[in-house]
Amino acid sequence: MMMQQIRIGFIGYGEIGSTLGAGLRGEGLAQVTSYDSGAFSGPYASLIQGRAQAAGVTLVRSAAELAQAADIIIGVTPGSASVESAKGFAPHLTSQHLFIDIASATPKVKQAVEAALAGSGALVADGSIVGTPKDGLALPILASGPAAEAVRDALVPWGMKIDAVGAELGTASAIKILRSVLIKGIEALLDEMLLGARRYGLEEEVLASASKTLSRPFPELAAGLLTTGVIHARRRSEEAGMAAEALADVGIEPIMTRATEARLQWVDALALKEHFGGRVPDTWQQALEAIEARMEPVKVA
Repeated sequence: MMMQQIRIGFIGYGEIGSTLGAGLRGEGLAQVTSYDSGAFSGPYASLIQGRAQAAGVTLVRSAAELAQAADIIIGVTPGSASVESAKGFAPHLTSQHLFIDIASATPKVKQAVEAALAGSGALVADGSIVGTPKDGLALPILASGPAAEAVRDALVPWGMKIDAVGAELGTASAIKILRSVLIKGIEALLDEMLLGARRYGLEEEVLASASKTLSRPFPELAAGLLTTGVIHARRRSEEAGMAAEALADVGIEPIMTRATEARLQWVDALALKEHFGGRVPDTWQQALEAIEARMEPVKVA
């Protein structure tokens, strides 16, 4: 069955934009266009031009040209540029456009993008990438907001992997950015753990030992850590302190491990072991509710 052609435009043609652009062209999408501020001057101009030429993607020199050439516009700039980029496109968009920003940013930033485009008439979505460019065109993307389902329905038939996660704009980015607390933290903890293990000549052994602990299904692992953590926070904070000392002894600054010690000390100070009578709560939700009930109120900006 022949699919209906659509016109796609990318704001930015870096690693993500070029991966998706090349993939869409490979699927037979005839018109893929990109506006990248560094495409015709700057240190990466030749790289951008080479990628675009190889994929058959047209590079344009202005936001106005991209808006004229595309019906669905996908923002793939760094999150720090999302709002300014949206402001630059606002005068050129109409009610005929779908606009989705898939940069990594906070919900507050994505809501500011929506506000910047409010007068344009364009239907806006918030997107977040939950995979890597190695996934190619099937790079997993979450989408939320007024345009989420329309963007999904238009692009999934062409090989993209987009899941709509709600009508409230910012939901997709909230999932991604909160997930990053763990995912980026794991990366930093691995650096610290394996640098220390290397100094002790134990990289393989330490990695194998950690792997055994982490081999359980993640929801099961998380539930186990959260429920037992409210009971054993003091002992675990002391162990984290000893781990930090072991790292320092071989010249590795224990940045992440000291932070872990401090967070566990914070949990211990909530006196949750006394609250639960020394018994592990039945669910991780009960553990979190007890933690939250004893937290000091924090002013939200």
